[in-house]
Amino acid sequence: MGLFQRKEAGTDPLLGKPASFGIHRYLQGSANLFEENRLLKAAIAGMFGVTAVLGMVIYTTNQNARTVVVPFGATGDLYVSGNKPSQAYLVAMTRNIVGLSGTYSGYSADRQFQELLGLAHPSAYNAMRDSLNGVLDDLADNPTLSIATYIRNDQPVIWTSSMITVPVEKVRVIGGVIRKFRGNLHIGYAIENGRFWLTRLSEEQFDAETH
Repeated sequence: MGLFQRKEAGTDPLLGKPASFGIHRYLQGSANLFEENRLLKAAIAGMFGVTAVLGMVIYTTNQNARTVVVPFGATGDLYVSGNKPSQAYLVAMTRNIVGLSGTYSGYSADRQFQELLGLAHPSAYNAMRDSLNGVLDDLADNPTLSIATYIRNDQPVIWTSSMITVPVEKVRVIGGVIRKFRGNLHIGYAIENGRFWLTRLSEEQFDAETH
């Protein structure tokens, strides 16, 4: 017989050990498993935390991102920062909307109104289309009708975060007869994802006629 006995495969490692050794080994294994689970949970929590911080940074960056809009031939500081347009941008959009909606004839109205509807917010599109179609019907019934609208200089334009109130003078010509009216044009708008949307277009206080 050799000096050393070969340990047979499958021999119980606890064979010949006291009972306390098995209990100690079990407790040690449980403690290691608990520690591993704790570290795993901490790692997952940390990963979620990093993801949340990165998401907030990306969101903030997008909100503060500046979208520069420079139409052909335009000048000025035209931009949208997040969902906040510059003053020059609002001025340019106001002049454009006043021109498209307020100065027209039977020859130009349809093209202008289609361009105007391109700015309409989906929630306001149908109502605005119906209103503009009513104007087209009037032009069809009165071929000599033409309208010119001007922004008045004696009253201020009022801007808020969702509404532009523009004092205007409207000159209406039909059959060689000229009539002038003054009132306010209300332009409701919204900025979503850097885009200007037209949400309302209405005229008020056009009762006073000037000569």
